[in-house]
Amino acid sequence: RGIPVANIDDCMNRLASVDAGLKPMNSTPLLGTAFTVRCPAGDNLMFHKALDLAPPGDVLVIAAGGSMSRALCGEIMVTYARSRGLAGFIVDGCVRDRDELAAFTDFAVYARGVIPNGPYKNGPGEINFPVAVGGQVICPGDILVGDGDSVLVIKPHEAEALAKEAAAVHKKEEGQIAGILSGKGFPRPFVDETLAKLGVEYVD
Repeated sequence: RGIPVANIDDCMNRLASVDAGLKPMNSTPLLGTAFTVRCPAGDNLMFHKALDLAPPGDVLVIAAGGSMSRALCGEIMVTYARSRGLAGFIVDGCVRDRDELAAFTDFAVYARGVIPNGPYKNGPGEINFPVAVGGQVICPGDILVGDGDSVLVIKPHEAEALAKEAAAVHKKEEGQIAGILSGKGFPRPFVDETLAKLGVEYVD
């Protein structure tokens, strides 16, 4: 909590993020464990069922194949999820009520887009199985962390060591920014070292 996603991803070989198509619908940071749902395109029956099953602190991950034809949730479902203590939604598809979702300051929502068309409620679907969302495999219980940049997927057994490493990276970057603002510049010896190895010549 409180560590920028970019710093964490730098400690994960810069490969842990979902793709850039999934965007935050508000400015609420995300942190919670995955409760996964697989739905047919444009259908939210199992999404509704998951709202009643997921424990507080979980993030509903809705794998809907990236369909952009229908919204799978909106203000009402978010309001209910908040009342149950859930931490957020990641929807591999669309949502609606964008203006209302943007106003929530305590519930994170990520989605591919916004459309007013409502969903079908026919099913079928799967709950709490591994799903593929945004180029990442997300398993039930995985730790999900997000901010304005994106969402990362973290395996629980890696979390403690990763948190310490990412906190150190964040502290280092805060020092770099302070140095720039104080007029010390931005020393990056790797730039010239790498160019020299490549045989690149230049004139100051």
